[in-house]
Amino acid sequence: MRCAECPIRYRAVCAHCESDELTLLEGMKFYRSFEPGQAIVWEGDRMDFVASVVIGVATLTQTLDDGRTQMVGLLLPSDFLGRPGRERVAYNATATTKVVLCCFRRKPFDEMMRRTPHIAHRLLEMTLDELDAAREWMLLLGRKTAREKIASFIAIIARREASLNKRHPGGRMEVELPLTREAMADYLGLTLETVSRQVSALKKDGVIELSGKRGVILPDYARLVEESGDDSDGGWLS
Repeated sequence: MRCAECPIRYRAVCAHCESDELTLLEGMKFYRSFEPGQAIVWEGDRMDFVASVVIGVATLTQTLDDGRTQMVGLLLPSDFLGRPGRERVAYNATATTKVVLCCFRRKPFDEMMRRTPHIAHRLLEMTLDELDAAREWMLLLGRKTAREKIASFIAIIARREASLNKRHPGGRMEVELPLTREAMADYLGLTLETVSRQVSALKKDGVIELSGKRGVILPDYARLVEESGDDSDGGWLS
């Protein structure tokens, strides 16, 4: 796949690159694919590449000393995996759906980032976006009700999907949730029963409609945002 034809071209780490810079990236990149449930990297492993998620969704988890695990994040299309200048992986990353990564060897990418301000600037933007998201996630987990948490999660997925298609979220929308209800419960700090109950309540109240196993139809995106407790623009997600 050529960079100019890539579905994440305008949101990924290469978003601000000029044509000559894209040509350099073309010569460096390689793709890796992962099936659902397959480990991408393990916490503590040495990671010799960095990557952008092109297709699919992966979970980030951390493991405690006693073996318990906690989901601490999601990697969605255009998100960046790995950290320039750091060899060891801080989290487990596991494919939730089929995942395709656009990869770069870490050391050549580090060198190119030093020579290419567009890449360094975009990576800084993405890092600051993640910091904002982490702060807002603390608010969600600490202060929002179960109903608001579910509505917020669905709104996040809807906004990201709209952004990848260069659309503004609004009106009637249809999205595919990347997580099972059990995984949603883990991610949102809820029980499976609470997630199922709140999804059913949102459906009963006409906020969402369900389609298949993970499909969700939003008759009115603005109504969902109201239920999430966020601002009218959808709150924290950039």
